[in-house]
Amino acid sequence: MGKVIAAYRTHRAHPGPISQTRLASWLGITQGQLSRIETGPPVAHLDRLTEWARLLAIPANLLWFKLPGPQPRTPPNAPASTPAPGPFRLVRIADLDGEDPDIAAMHAFRSADRSFGGGHLYSAVLDYLHTDIGPRMFGGSHRGDARSLFTAAAGLTEMAGWMSHDAGHDQQADRHFRRALDLAVAGGDHQLHVHVLASLSHLELSRPTPDPHEALRHARDADMALNRIERHPELVARIYALQARAHAAMDQPQPAHRLLDHAAAALSVHSEPISSPWVSHFDEASLASDATRCLRALDDLPAAARHAHRIIDLRPAGTRSWAFAQLTLGVILASQGHPDHACAVATAALNDTATMNSHLLTRQLHDLVRQLQRYRTITVRQFVDHLNTVIHERTLMHRSATNS
Repeated sequence: MGKVIAAYRTHRAHPGPISQTRLASWLGITQGQLSRIETGPPVAHLDRLTEWARLLAIPANLLWFKLPGPQPRTPPNAPASTPAPGPFRLVRIADLDGEDPDIAAMHAFRSADRSFGGGHLYSAVLDYLHTDIGPRMFGGSHRGDARSLFTAAAGLTEMAGWMSHDAGHDQQADRHFRRALDLAVAGGDHQLHVHVLASLSHLELSRPTPDPHEALRHARDADMALNRIERHPELVARIYALQARAHAAMDQPQPAHRLLDHAAAALSVHSEPISSPWVSHFDEASLASDATRCLRALDDLPAAARHAHRIIDLRPAGTRSWAFAQLTLGVILASQGHPDHACAVATAALNDTATMNSHLLTRQLHDLVRQLQRYRTITVRQFVDHLNTVIHERTLMHRSATNS
Protein backbone atom coordinates (compact mmCIF):
# COMPACT_ATOMS: atom_id res chain seq x y z
CA MET A 1 0.00 0.00 0.00
CA GLY A 2 2.92 2.34 0.70
CA LYS A 3 4.23 1.87 -2.84
CA VAL A 4 0.74 2.47 -4.26
CA ILE A 5 0.37 5.72 -2.33
CA ALA A 6 3.84 6.91 -3.35
CA ALA A 7 3.06 6.14 -6.99
CA TYR A 8 -0.26 7.98 -6.71
CA ARG A 9 1.40 11.11 -5.28
CA THR A 10 4.01 11.31 -8.03
CA HIS A 11 1.93 10.16 -11.01
CA ARG A 12 2.29 12.27 -14.15
CA ALA A 13 -1.52 12.67 -14.35
CA HIS A 14 -1.14 15.40 -11.71
CA PRO A 15 0.19 18.84 -12.67
CA GLY A 16 2.94 18.22 -10.10
CA PRO A 17 3.71 15.81 -7.25
CA ILE A 18 1.17 15.85 -4.40
CA SER A 19 2.85 16.58 -1.08
CA GLN A 20 2.84 14.01 1.72
CA THR A 21 1.17 16.58 3.98
CA ARG A 22 -1.74 17.11 1.57
CA LEU A 23 -2.33 13.43 0.84
CA ALA A 24 -2.02 12.57 4.54
CA SER A 25 -4.85 15.02 5.27
CA TRP A 26 -7.04 13.19 2.75
CA LEU A 27 -6.25 9.86 4.41
CA GLY A 28 -6.88 11.21 7.91
CA ILE A 29 -3.30 10.63 9.15
CA THR A 30 -0.20 12.76 9.81
CA GLN A 31 2.61 13.46 7.34
CA GLY A 32 5.00 11.44 9.51
CA GLN A 33 2.66 8.44 9.50
CA LEU A 34 2.37 8.62 5.71
CA SER A 35 6.15 8.80 5.35
CA ARG A 36 6.54 5.63 7.44
CA ILE A 37 3.86 3.87 5.38
CA GLU A 38 5.63 4.73 2.12
CA THR A 39 9.12 3.73 3.27
CA GLY A 40 8.56 1.25 6.11
CA PRO A 41 7.31 -2.34 6.35
CA PRO A 42 4.01 -3.31 4.69
CA VAL A 43 0.86 -2.26 6.55
CA ALA A 44 -1.12 -5.26 7.83
CA HIS A 45 -3.98 -3.48 9.67
CA LEU A 46 -7.04 -4.56 7.67
CA ASP A 47 -9.32 -1.69 8.75
CA ARG A 48 -6.79 0.87 7.49
CA LEU A 49 -6.03 -1.04 4.30
CA THR A 50 -9.75 -1.36 3.56
CA GLU A 51 -10.38 2.36 4.07
CA TRP A 52 -7.38 3.43 1.95
CA ALA A 53 -8.20 0.97 -0.83
CA ARG A 54 -11.67 2.53 -1.07
CA LEU A 55 -10.33 6.09 -0.90
CA LEU A 56 -7.93 5.40 -3.78
CA ALA A 57 -10.53 3.33 -5.72
CA ILE A 58 -8.09 0.42 -6.12
CA PRO A 59 -9.64 -2.38 -8.23
CA ALA A 60 -10.81 -5.28 -6.05
CA ASN A 61 -8.94 -7.83 -8.19
CA LEU A 62 -5.61 -6.20 -7.21
CA LEU A 63 -6.18 -6.58 -3.45
CA TRP A 64 -5.12 -9.56 -1.34
CA PHE A 65 -8.05 -8.91 1.03
CA LYS A 66 -11.79 -8.64 0.37
CA LEU A 67 -13.56 -5.32 0.76
CA PRO A 68 -16.64 -5.51 3.04
CA GLY A 69 -20.10 -5.18 1.54
CA PRO A 70 -21.36 -6.14 -1.90
CA GLN A 71 -18.58 -6.37 -4.49
CA PRO A 72 -19.06 -4.79 -7.93
CA ARG A 73 -19.47 -7.32 -10.70
CA THR A 74 -16.93 -7.29 -13.51
CA PRO A 75 -18.66 -7.02 -16.92
CA PRO A 76 -18.19 -10.01 -19.25
CA ASN A 77 -15.03 -9.78 -21.41
CA ALA A 78 -13.82 -6.74 -19.46
CA PRO A 79 -10.02 -6.46 -19.18
CA ALA A 80 -8.55 -7.49 -15.85
CA SER A 81 -7.30 -3.94 -15.22
CA THR A 82 -10.78 -2.33 -15.38
CA PRO A 83 -11.13 -0.33 -12.13
CA ALA A 84 -14.00 -1.32 -9.84
CA PRO A 85 -16.16 1.69 -8.99
CA GLY A 86 -15.54 2.91 -5.45
CA PRO A 87 -17.71 5.09 -3.20
CA PHE A 88 -15.07 7.82 -3.00
CA ARG A 89 -12.25 9.05 -5.20
CA LEU A 90 -9.74 11.64 -4.09
CA VAL A 91 -9.94 15.02 -5.79
CA ARG A 92 -7.15 15.69 -8.24
CA ILE A 93 -6.69 19.02 -9.97
CA ALA A 94 -6.51 17.21 -13.33
CA ASP A 95 -10.00 15.75 -12.78
CA LEU A 96 -11.85 18.98 -12.06
CA ASP A 97 -12.64 19.96 -15.67
CA GLY A 98 -13.19 23.58 -14.72
CA GLU A 99 -15.07 22.91 -11.47
CA ASP A 100 -14.17 25.17 -8.57
CA PRO A 101 -11.56 23.25 -6.49
CA ASP A 102 -13.24 24.14 -3.19
CA ILE A 103 -16.60 22.82 -4.39
CA ALA A 104 -14.90 19.69 -5.74
CA ALA A 105 -13.23 19.16 -2.35
CA MET A 106 -16.60 19.60 -0.62
CA HIS A 107 -18.20 16.98 -2.90
CA ALA A 108 -15.34 14.56 -2.19
CA PHE A 109 -15.56 15.06 1.58
CA ARG A 110 -19.33 14.68 1.50
CA SER A 111 -19.13 11.47 -0.53
CA ALA A 112 -16.53 9.97 1.81
CA ASP A 113 -18.50 11.06 4.88
CA ARG A 114 -21.56 9.08 3.75
CA SER A 115 -19.49 5.88 3.54
CA PHE A 116 -16.89 6.25 6.30
CA GLY A 117 -18.41 8.55 8.92
CA GLY A 118 -17.40 11.95 10.23
CA GLY A 119 -14.93 10.56 12.77
CA HIS A 120 -12.50 9.60 9.99
CA LEU A 121 -12.73 12.88 8.06
CA TYR A 122 -13.08 15.71 10.56
CA SER A 123 -9.32 16.37 10.81
CA ALA A 124 -9.00 16.34 7.01
CA VAL A 125 -11.71 19.02 6.62
CA LEU A 126 -10.06 21.18 9.31
CA ASP A 127 -6.71 20.77 7.58
CA TYR A 128 -8.25 21.95 4.28
CA LEU A 129 -9.71 24.99 6.02
CA HIS A 130 -6.43 25.84 7.75
CA THR A 131 -3.95 25.11 4.95
CA ASP A 132 -5.95 25.92 1.81
CA ILE A 133 -8.86 28.29 2.56
CA GLY A 134 -7.21 30.25 5.38
CA PRO A 135 -4.11 31.46 3.50
CA ARG A 136 -6.24 32.59 0.56
CA MET A 137 -8.60 34.51 2.85
CA PHE A 138 -5.73 36.41 4.40
CA GLY A 139 -3.76 37.33 1.30
CA GLY A 140 -1.69 34.24 0.60
CA SER A 141 -3.22 33.69 -2.85
CA HIS A 142 -5.30 35.56 -5.40
CA ARG A 143 -7.44 32.56 -6.41
CA GLY A 144 -11.11 33.34 -5.68
CA ASP A 145 -12.75 36.65 -4.80
CA ALA A 146 -13.46 37.55 -1.16
CA ARG A 147 -17.17 36.65 -1.21
CA SER A 148 -16.58 33.24 -2.79
CA LEU A 149 -13.83 32.51 -0.25
CA PHE A 150 -16.09 33.41 2.68
CA THR A 151 -18.81 31.21 1.18
CA ALA A 152 -16.39 28.29 0.75
CA ALA A 153 -15.21 28.76 4.33
CA ALA A 154 -18.85 28.78 5.49
CA GLY A 155 -19.74 25.61 3.57
CA LEU A 156 -16.71 23.67 4.78
CA THR A 157 -17.06 24.94 8.36
CA GLU A 158 -20.69 23.79 8.35
CA MET A 159 -19.47 20.39 7.07
CA ALA A 160 -16.96 20.27 9.94
CA GLY A 161 -19.91 20.86 12.28
CA TRP A 162 -21.79 17.86 10.88
CA MET A 163 -18.67 15.69 11.22
CA SER A 164 -18.20 16.85 14.83
CA HIS A 165 -21.82 15.92 15.51
CA ASP A 166 -21.35 12.51 13.90
CA ALA A 167 -18.26 11.99 16.08
CA GLY A 168 -20.25 12.80 19.23
CA HIS A 169 -18.91 16.32 19.90
CA ASP A 170 -22.08 18.41 19.89
CA GLN A 171 -20.65 21.52 21.59
CA GLN A 172 -17.92 21.65 18.99
CA ALA A 173 -20.53 21.16 16.25
CA ASP A 174 -22.55 24.07 17.65
CA ARG A 175 -19.47 26.33 17.50
CA HIS A 176 -18.80 25.33 13.89
CA PHE A 177 -22.41 25.97 12.84
CA ARG A 178 -22.48 29.42 14.47
CA ARG A 179 -19.19 30.38 12.85
CA ALA A 180 -20.54 29.13 9.50
CA LEU A 181 -23.58 31.42 9.93
CA ASP A 182 -21.34 34.50 10.13
CA LEU A 183 -19.23 33.36 7.19
CA ALA A 184 -22.32 32.69 5.05
CA VAL A 185 -23.55 36.23 5.71
CA ALA A 186 -20.13 37.62 4.73
CA GLY A 187 -20.17 35.49 1.58
CA GLY A 188 -23.70 36.58 0.64
CA ASP A 189 -24.98 33.02 0.10
CA HIS A 190 -28.52 33.33 1.48
CA GLN A 191 -29.50 29.72 0.79
CA LEU A 192 -26.46 28.51 2.71
CA HIS A 193 -27.41 30.84 5.58
CA VAL A 194 -30.87 29.21 5.74
CA HIS A 195 -29.28 25.76 5.47
CA VAL A 196 -26.97 26.39 8.46
CA LEU A 197 -29.88 27.64 10.59
CA ALA A 198 -31.63 24.37 9.76
CA SER A 199 -28.49 22.49 10.79
CA LEU A 200 -28.57 24.22 14.18
CA SER A 201 -32.20 23.14 14.58
CA HIS A 202 -31.32 19.54 13.71
CA LEU A 203 -28.43 19.60 16.20
CA GLU A 204 -30.70 20.72 19.05
CA LEU A 205 -33.14 17.90 18.27
CA SER A 206 -30.39 15.27 18.04
CA ARG A 207 -28.63 15.92 21.33
CA PRO A 208 -28.92 13.18 24.02
CA THR A 209 -31.12 15.69 25.89
CA PRO A 210 -32.83 17.64 23.09
CA ASP A 211 -34.09 21.21 23.43
CA PRO A 212 -37.17 21.34 21.16
CA HIS A 213 -37.94 24.98 21.98
CA GLU A 214 -34.47 26.09 20.85
CA ALA A 215 -34.75 23.82 17.79
CA LEU A 216 -38.10 25.39 16.88
CA ARG A 217 -36.61 28.87 17.26
CA HIS A 218 -33.79 28.04 14.82
CA ALA A 219 -36.26 26.52 12.35
CA ARG A 220 -38.46 29.61 12.50
CA ASP A 221 -35.40 31.84 12.04
CA ALA A 222 -34.60 29.79 8.94
CA ASP A 223 -38.17 30.24 7.70
CA MET A 224 -37.97 34.01 8.20
CA ALA A 225 -34.63 34.15 6.39
CA LEU A 226 -36.12 32.12 3.55
CA ASN A 227 -38.93 34.66 3.20
CA ARG A 228 -36.34 37.23 2.15
CA ILE A 229 -35.23 35.16 -0.86
CA GLU A 230 -36.82 32.81 -3.37
CA ARG A 231 -38.44 30.00 -1.36
CA HIS A 232 -36.93 26.83 -2.81
CA PRO A 233 -39.13 23.72 -2.27
CA GLU A 234 -36.31 21.61 -0.81
CA LEU A 235 -35.43 24.24 1.78
CA VAL A 236 -39.10 24.82 2.57
CA ALA A 237 -39.63 21.07 3.06
CA ARG A 238 -36.63 20.77 5.35
CA ILE A 239 -37.80 23.65 7.54
CA TYR A 240 -41.31 22.20 7.81
CA ALA A 241 -39.87 18.79 8.74
CA LEU A 242 -37.68 20.29 11.48
CA GLN A 243 -40.61 22.20 12.92
CA ALA A 244 -42.61 18.94 12.89
CA ARG A 245 -39.84 17.18 14.84
CA ALA A 246 -39.74 20.00 17.39
CA HIS A 247 -43.50 19.79 17.99
CA ALA A 248 -43.27 15.98 18.23
CA ALA A 249 -40.53 16.32 20.85
CA MET A 250 -42.94 18.54 22.80
CA ASP A 251 -45.63 15.83 22.43
CA GLN A 252 -47.82 17.94 20.13
CA PRO A 253 -49.03 15.44 17.51
CA GLN A 254 -51.50 17.64 15.64
CA PRO A 255 -49.07 20.36 14.51
CA ALA A 256 -46.38 17.72 13.94
CA HIS A 257 -48.54 15.74 11.50
CA ARG A 258 -49.72 18.92 9.78
CA LEU A 259 -46.17 20.14 9.25
CA LEU A 260 -45.04 16.74 7.91
CA ASP A 261 -47.87 16.98 5.37
CA HIS A 262 -46.71 20.49 4.41
CA ALA A 263 -43.15 19.18 3.97
CA ALA A 264 -44.32 16.39 1.68
CA ALA A 265 -46.41 18.82 -0.36
CA ALA A 266 -43.48 21.24 -0.74
CA LEU A 267 -41.16 18.45 -1.85
CA SER A 268 -43.63 17.29 -4.51
CA VAL A 269 -43.32 20.62 -6.35
CA HIS A 270 -41.07 20.29 -9.40
CA SER A 271 -38.34 22.90 -9.41
CA GLU A 272 -34.85 23.66 -10.60
CA PRO A 273 -31.97 22.43 -8.38
CA ILE A 274 -30.87 24.56 -5.46
CA SER A 275 -28.61 27.27 -6.85
CA SER A 276 -26.06 27.18 -4.01
CA PRO A 277 -23.66 24.26 -4.50
CA TRP A 278 -22.89 24.34 -0.76
CA VAL A 279 -26.40 23.29 0.28
CA SER A 280 -26.96 19.54 0.49
CA HIS A 281 -30.13 18.23 -1.14
CA PHE A 282 -33.24 17.41 0.86
CA ASP A 283 -34.97 14.56 -0.94
CA GLU A 284 -37.62 11.91 -0.24
CA ALA A 285 -35.22 9.85 1.85
CA SER A 286 -34.28 12.93 3.89
CA LEU A 287 -37.94 13.63 4.60
CA ALA A 288 -38.52 9.96 5.47
CA SER A 289 -35.65 10.20 7.97
CA ASP A 290 -37.18 13.23 9.69
CA ALA A 291 -40.61 11.61 9.61
CA THR A 292 -39.22 8.45 11.24
CA ARG A 293 -37.73 10.48 14.09
CA CYS A 294 -40.91 12.51 14.41
CA LEU A 295 -43.24 9.49 14.56
CA ARG A 296 -41.01 7.62 17.01
CA ALA A 297 -41.19 10.63 19.33
CA LEU A 298 -44.99 10.46 19.04
CA ASP A 299 -44.87 6.68 19.73
CA ASP A 300 -46.47 5.88 16.37
CA LEU A 301 -44.19 2.91 15.76
CA PRO A 302 -45.98 1.31 12.76
CA ALA A 303 -45.82 4.58 10.81
CA ALA A 304 -42.20 5.13 11.88
CA ALA A 305 -41.32 1.64 10.63
CA ARG A 306 -42.90 2.38 7.23
CA HIS A 307 -40.77 5.48 6.84
CA ALA A 308 -37.64 3.59 7.93
CA HIS A 309 -38.36 1.03 5.19
CA ARG A 310 -38.66 3.92 2.75
CA ILE A 311 -35.16 5.17 3.65
CA ILE A 312 -33.74 1.66 3.21
CA ASP A 313 -35.32 1.44 -0.24
CA LEU A 314 -33.98 4.84 -1.35
CA ARG A 315 -30.48 4.99 0.13
CA PRO A 316 -27.53 2.91 -1.15
CA ALA A 317 -26.63 -0.02 1.11
CA GLY A 318 -23.61 0.62 3.28
CA THR A 319 -24.06 4.38 3.61
CA ARG A 320 -24.57 5.93 7.05
CA SER A 321 -28.18 6.98 6.42
CA TRP A 322 -29.04 3.46 5.19
CA ALA A 323 -27.38 1.88 8.25
CA PHE A 324 -29.07 4.33 10.59
CA ALA A 325 -32.46 3.41 9.10
CA GLN A 326 -31.67 -0.31 9.47
CA LEU A 327 -30.79 0.12 13.14
CA THR A 328 -33.79 2.37 13.75
CA LEU A 329 -36.01 -0.31 12.25
CA GLY A 330 -34.31 -2.87 14.49
CA VAL A 331 -35.08 -0.78 17.59
CA ILE A 332 -38.72 -0.43 16.49
CA LEU A 333 -39.08 -4.15 15.82
CA ALA A 334 -37.58 -5.03 19.20
CA SER A 335 -39.96 -2.66 20.97
CA GLN A 336 -42.89 -4.23 19.06
CA GLY A 337 -42.02 -7.74 20.26
CA HIS A 338 -40.08 -9.04 17.23
CA PRO A 339 -36.55 -9.55 18.60
CA ASP A 340 -35.41 -12.14 16.03
CA HIS A 341 -36.40 -9.88 13.15
CA ALA A 342 -34.67 -6.96 14.90
CA CYS A 343 -31.44 -8.99 15.18
CA ALA A 344 -31.55 -9.91 11.48
CA VAL A 345 -32.09 -6.30 10.40
CA ALA A 346 -29.31 -5.03 12.67
CA THR A 347 -26.88 -7.69 11.41
CA ALA A 348 -27.12 -6.29 7.88
CA ALA A 349 -26.19 -2.83 9.18
CA LEU A 350 -23.27 -4.18 11.24
CA ASN A 351 -21.81 -6.12 8.33
CA ASP A 352 -21.82 -3.13 5.97
CA THR A 353 -20.48 -0.51 8.40
CA ALA A 354 -17.56 -2.33 10.04
CA THR A 355 -15.09 0.48 9.26
CA MET A 356 -17.51 3.42 9.65
CA ASN A 357 -16.57 5.85 12.41
CA SER A 358 -19.89 7.32 13.52
CA HIS A 359 -20.75 7.99 17.15
CA LEU A 360 -24.40 8.41 16.15
CA LEU A 361 -24.52 4.85 14.81
CA THR A 362 -22.88 3.57 17.99
CA ARG A 363 -25.49 5.43 20.03
CA GLN A 364 -28.15 3.67 18.00
CA LEU A 365 -26.52 0.32 18.89
CA HIS A 366 -26.88 1.26 22.57
CA ASP A 367 -30.61 1.89 21.98
CA LEU A 368 -30.96 -1.52 20.34
CA VAL A 369 -29.20 -3.25 23.26
CA ARG A 370 -31.60 -1.59 25.71
CA GLN A 371 -34.61 -2.82 23.73
CA LEU A 372 -33.27 -6.39 23.36
CA GLN A 373 -32.19 -6.89 26.96
CA ARG A 374 -35.73 -7.70 28.10
CA TYR A 375 -35.76 -10.83 25.91
CA ARG A 376 -34.31 -13.99 27.45
CA THR A 377 -33.90 -16.37 24.51
CA ILE A 378 -30.41 -17.78 23.92
CA THR A 379 -30.23 -16.36 20.39
CA VAL A 380 -31.06 -12.83 21.48
CA ARG A 381 -28.69 -13.00 24.44
CA GLN A 382 -25.86 -14.10 22.16
CA PHE A 383 -26.63 -11.26 19.78
CA VAL A 384 -26.67 -8.74 22.64
CA ASP A 385 -23.24 -10.01 23.72
CA HIS A 386 -22.05 -9.53 20.14
CA LEU A 387 -23.51 -5.99 20.06
CA ASN A 388 -21.71 -5.09 23.28
CA THR A 389 -18.43 -6.27 21.76
CA VAL A 390 -19.07 -4.20 18.64
CA ILE A 391 -19.94 -1.14 20.75
CA HIS A 392 -16.69 -1.54 22.69
CA GLU A 393 -14.63 -1.85 19.48
CA ARG A 394 -16.29 1.16 17.87
CA THR A 395 -15.88 3.25 21.01
CA LEU A 396 -12.14 2.52 20.87
CA MET A 397 -12.17 3.53 17.19
CA HIS A 398 -13.87 6.85 18.08
CA ARG A 399 -11.24 7.55 20.73
CA SER A 400 -8.38 6.61 18.44
CA ALA A 401 -9.66 8.94 15.71
CA THR A 402 -10.16 11.76 18.23
CA ASN A 403 -6.62 11.41 19.60
CA SER A 404 -4.87 11.02 16.22
